[in-house]
Amino acid sequence: MQNKFHLTLQENRFLAKKNIVEVIHSISRLENVNTTFPQTQTIVSGMSVSGVSTDDVQVILNLKNAWQFILKADSPFNLAFACKINGFVAYNESLAWGELRSGNVGISGVAYVPDIPQRQSVEQTFAQIINQPISATEKALKLMYYLMRNQLFWDGNKRTAIICANYLLIQAGAGVLNINEQQLEQWHELLSQFYESGEDAEIVEWTYQHCLYGIGND
Repeated sequence: MQNKFHLTLQENRFLAKKNIVEVIHSISRLENVNTTFPQTQTIVSGMSVSGVSTDDVQVILNLKNAWQFILKADSPFNLAFACKINGFVAYNESLAWGELRSGNVGISGVAYVPDIPQRQSVEQTFAQIINQPISATEKALKLMYYLMRNQLFWDGNKRTAIICANYLLIQAGAGVLNINEQQLEQWHELLSQFYESGEDAEIVEWTYQHCLYGIGND
């Protein structure tokens, strides 16, 4: 699996800024936020919107802050960095944002129950993925799905995982990842299968084929 796109950091950041509303709108759908695209755009622009709950506004503003953070950051990706992203994503939403989960959680619709994460084990897995002799795109996708399946945080795991993946892609000039609203049904089916099996090959390949965008293909 090769990188689909070969952009400079400046080009990739430009692409990410250009698509900020679209990506935030798509990610917010994972939390069943029902804003329209124009409403999302208005909230991201810092203006108030009538008829939208404060909880939904919080989700969108948290995603905006997380996205802006990764556009400015230039740090090596590690667990501490992922915790920072979750700190933005789950601010005022979870039991403890920006910290590893310390209790049990379940995943709706599947029998699989993730273990309580252990810091050393998580850090080792991060390093194993990052140090593999594979493309930056494949690293980003494998790490994203590891984060989702293992539910490292109390809340915002899918949102955090997608933004982490985008940080890795942007830093490598490998484009932007966005799972749009029309793709969610099929994606959720693949995700449920992955949760149960732990085998990421099918969902990684599907995401590679359908969810990556670059200059000239955005």
